[in-house]
Amino acid sequence: MERGQAAEELEDFLARRGKPLLRAAVLLTGSQEAGEDLLQAALERLLGHWPRITGDPEAYLRRTLYHLAADGWRQRDVWRRKYLLLRPLHPMVTQDRTDEVDRRDALIRLMVQLPPRQRAVIVLRYWEQLSEAEAADVLGCSVGTVKSAASRALVRMRELSGDGPDTQAQQGQETAV
Repeated sequence: MERGQAAEELEDFLARRGKPLLRAAVLLTGSQEAGEDLLQAALERLLGHWPRITGDPEAYLRRTLYHLAADGWRQRDVWRRKYLLLRPLHPMVTQDRTDEVDRRDALIRLMVQLPPRQRAVIVLRYWEQLSEAEAADVLGCSVGTVKSAASRALVRMRELSGDGPDTQAQQGQETAV
């Protein structure tokens, strides 16, 4: 099929079925703008397969719309769960969240001082809440490597934050002198 003929067929198809497809996309996403974006993403995929599609392209496009919408729902659900992890279990009475911001800033400052593998293990184990085996699979190393990297990272973070046993022992010696 020639490129010009394919473009004409696609334009004819969109002229006939564009509004019902957009309406379906809007219903799947909940807003006009998000529906337009969803339809555009589905059309981009359709364009890549247009020369090979035989029969009704609407079925392919609708299936693509539903799959892309479901992917979006899954991604939003993942982010919603991560957001819940960031919130404290018992909200503070005051609305001043300076302490929370300071704690997160301090944590990030400690994390960037860790070697890359230790930082990755901490993120996978404690932020993403993966098991040791899952983290090892993601990093392509053994479970023992994940365990030792996590242990070293936690010790190092305690040392850097001033909460480690060495720091406490030094503080105890300074007060005794």
